[in-house]
Amino acid sequence: MTTIHQLIARRCRRGQFNSVFYSGNPSNVSDALPSAAVLPKPRLDYRAIAESIVYKSHNALNRNFPLPVGALQSIARSYAEQKEISSRLDAKRHARSILGDRIRTIKDPAEKQDALNEAKTLKYEVTQLQEKLAVIEETLLGLALYLPNDTHPDAPIGPEDAATILSTHGPPPTPASADRDHVAVGRALGLFDFEAGAVVTGSSWYYLRGDAAFLENALTNYAISVAQQHGFEFVMTPDVVRADIALRCGFQPRDHNSDNPASQMYHIAGSHPELVLSGTAEIPLGGMFANRIFAENALPAKVVGLGRSFRAEAGARGADTRGLYRVHQFSKVELFVVCEQDASARYLEELRQVQTEIFQGLGFPFRVLDMPTEELGASAYRKYDMEAWMPGRGTWGEISSTSNCTDYQTRRLHIRYRPPTPSHSSQTGKPSGLTLPATLKPFWLGTSGVVRWI
Repeated sequence: MTTIHQLIARRCRRGQFNSVFYSGNPSNVSDALPSAAVLPKPRLDYRAIAESIVYKSHNALNRNFPLPVGALQSIARSYAEQKEISSRLDAKRHARSILGDRIRTIKDPAEKQDALNEAKTLKYEVTQLQEKLAVIEETLLGLALYLPNDTHPDAPIGPEDAATILSTHGPPPTPASADRDHVAVGRALGLFDFEAGAVVTGSSWYYLRGDAAFLENALTNYAISVAQQHGFEFVMTPDVVRADIALRCGFQPRDHNSDNPASQMYHIAGSHPELVLSGTAEIPLGGMFANRIFAENALPAKVVGLGRSFRAEAGARGADTRGLYRVHQFSKVELFVVCEQDASARYLEELRQVQTEIFQGLGFPFRVLDMPTEELGASAYRKYDMEAWMPGRGTWGEISSTSNCTDYQTRRLHIRYRPPTPSHSSQTGKPSGLTLPATLKPFWLGTSGVVRWI
């Protein structure tokens, strides 16, 4: 079975998380994964990590990604120890199996008692090795979960202002003017009510009224209709997800390094397993495919989701967060693709084309950026942002992003596919037999009529 890749595209009114990382003791995976996880523990590629320590170190540095001191070296040592213990354990198990077979044939009581004593010793040694292996695997996973995804070699290195402009679309930008400030315009036309939102809920909450509410509805329906024309299945996602699913998708439900430990997502008090309000439809869409094995011919799976996104946004205040640009709740259309591992780059470009088509149809100026390493967060291998010209702010502002997450999320969510067995098909398209090399024919003992030799 093969791990598959995921791609995510978003249409939203504000920026995404810029950095997420696992907090807690790196030697204990229980600090990184909720104790009430319903999925198996992530299956990470420890061998690839251990064989590329230098690259992984430079990659984390380029992404400005915090890693515990010595984490990569500890992974390499722990992986070597895991292999050594696994080898010893396999040998002991094999010896137990052989001894068990021999005990069943022994007739002499004294000889049989000696064999039983040996079996008892082997059982104890197997138990000890199993316990050691469990501890080292827990340590290894806890360390490896800290690592961000690899980075595409063409991604610019550096902070946000190192982004490369790939293309510009639409009419020339309208000159910047305070008269076009969206808050002032919206209030003059009775489109927004921030004051009522502050009374009912708090700061950065709002009401959309009249034409603004109709506009949001029209925009989401329009984006979904374009996605459907490109073969995406429409999905309405749940807005409440398990914290474990959010964490596996690369979103940190709790930032233990902040003064407010619940600074990234809203947590539902008293829930068990712990539940959070989804920060993006990417999370429930990813969870929809979790712990499944797909036939290769069932891929790609392309879905477009509509959900409410909730962001606690602790500390996010200032001129760039005024009005609707950075709020605690907003509607978002999400394009999500699960594909074969060799196809993710191609589908990243398809997502980019779909998003470009959506925005070109709206007729405003926007540009596509290849985002630099420090803007990739934990899960993205490569990310394109789309920014619209906002004359009321006098600057470009993000309205959408597209990410290729390769196998970062699929390994954590246990999303896999099984490559097909070579076969030939009937004219109806249904498999009708196996095509096998003629070299094997002299050694074929079966009488099946579904084999064709070539």
